[in-house]
Amino acid sequence: MSGMEPEARDFLIRVSLSILAGLTWLFTNVTAGIFLGWLFFDTHPTKGNYIFYSWLLLSFAGLILIYLRLWKNRFH
Repeated sequence: MSGMEPEARDFLIRVSLSILAGLTWLFTNVTAGIFLGWLFFDTHPTKGNYIFYSWLLLSFAGLILIYLRLWKNRFH
């Protein structure tokens, strides 16, 4: 057993999971948006731009739901 209190351990786990989820969301969208060219418009929006921005909004809502679910419970 470690000498860490359960509340501190639970808090650090939640912070770590929050950072991991946020970075995963960020890297996924950077990859899809910049590397595949769907983030920027040339002269007008294309179907890929619409799909990318729809995905961006839906996945951001999912990220917020993950954060709410992760932080809603009290510490031990």
